[in-house]
Amino acid sequence: MTFQHQPVLLGQTVEIIAGCNPARILDGTLGGAGHSSELLKRLPDATLLGIDRDQVALQAAAQKLQPYQDRTKLVQATFSQMTQVANKIGWTSVDAILLDIGVSSPQIDTPERGFSFRQDGPLDMRMNKNDAVTAADILNTSTQEDLETIIRDYGEERKARQIARAIVKRRERSPWRSTRELAQLVEDVVGFKNQHGLPPATRTFQALRIAVNHELEELENALPSAIRLLSPGGVIAVITFHSLEDRIVKQTFQHEAATCVCPPKMPLCTCNKIQTLELITKKPITADEDEIRLNPRASCAKLRAARRTNQPIDKKTDNQESITNKSNHGRQQ
Repeated sequence: MTFQHQPVLLGQTVEIIAGCNPARILDGTLGGAGHSSELLKRLPDATLLGIDRDQVALQAAAQKLQPYQDRTKLVQATFSQMTQVANKIGWTSVDAILLDIGVSSPQIDTPERGFSFRQDGPLDMRMNKNDAVTAADILNTSTQEDLETIIRDYGEERKARQIARAIVKRRERSPWRSTRELAQLVEDVVGFKNQHGLPPATRTFQALRIAVNHELEELENALPSAIRLLSPGGVIAVITFHSLEDRIVKQTFQHEAATCVCPPKMPLCTCNKIQTLELITKKPITADEDEIRLNPRASCAKLRAARRTNQPIDKKTDNQESITNKSNHGRQQ
């Protein structure tokens, strides 16, 4: 299998990261190393730590980065483990972090990986083949209520209940194994045209992929770690491909960039909020028409970026509040 991935928002991402002239770059979702190879080409004094949970991707990245092998270190891990991985090679801080979230084109386009509803293959969907739980396991063992929750919450599918009911009824005859069978069942339930003009199985397959790989939990855990790992003036850039991911990044960045998170009716600030980020992108950067024409998958991509302030982070009080609804009520003074 070849791993040829066309990076999205390449020029914009490289410009943002190169702008802080980083000496140490951490790419937490290395993939085929499209972004990282351009960064190392642009920054001859930079060193890269590349992380990916997919061994096939790491092998492809090693080939892509061969001209810079003396300045690269590649590790198989999840991006939520970035602090442990960085510390293990002696890095206590980094100057730039890149996260390109979600599934890659080679993973989608390889039928045996089970990510695509367009090609028949096993219901796998594991980004790391060593992980225990596959999409088939979830479909064959989860309760109808749990399946409905997964499809509704992770896929934002309006007909989640009907799909979950049909999945459970169908598995009474035989276990789920095939992506084509699932895609056909979802189409039968949803109809040929899904909401927003998407192919009918899109949202259900997205939901299962997220559940198998714990993608939202990974992102929620990774962002606070990334902010703590950044050196003052360092930059974090995150590319997302659907609203669930983008919402987490947006709320986290806004919360960390706020100087006050007191309730709006409070006459005086009492929260003692420390601003740890400055927003580089007030609104997400998206692909232009030329890029979308060359790479249709770029149409969903959103790039958000922020810069670490000089303020110290109190690790005793730092927690997941950066991703809760406090970010919705925060205000700056």
